[in-house]
Amino acid sequence: MFNFTGDRPSNLGVKDGKLAACPGSPNCVNSQSDDAQSKIEPLPVVSIAQVKQVVEDMERTTIIEETDNYLYAEFKSQLMGYVDDVEFYLDSTANVVHVRSASRLGKSDLGVNRKRVEAIRSKLT
Repeated sequence: MFNFTGDRPSNLGVKDGKLAACPGSPNCVNSQSDDAQSKIEPLPVVSIAQVKQVVEDMERTTIIEETDNYLYAEFKSQLMGYVDDVEFYLDSTANVVHVRSASRLGKSDLGVNRKRVEAIRSKLT
């Protein structure tokens, strides 16, 4: 098996109510983005515990950090071992859960990050 994990990004987390912006490559989605390429709708308002339950049931997932309003998980691809960083931020002011899902390495993810977020959305609704 290959192992293309890359280094854990240092810019993750919530800063001033925002998740990190996408880097401009087509391997990232962010519900707080203004860019059409990376824009995805936020998740419906649920607790971080509910999001965590869905995420933990998905394959090759590791929870890295959890607070009352934030969850950070790593998803590892089966064949090549690529790691995607996925964050959830419960924005009680906007009444949504913002989400960011990004590949650490490479340029294209063949839509994997977008599909993952939509799969999580379907399990929450």
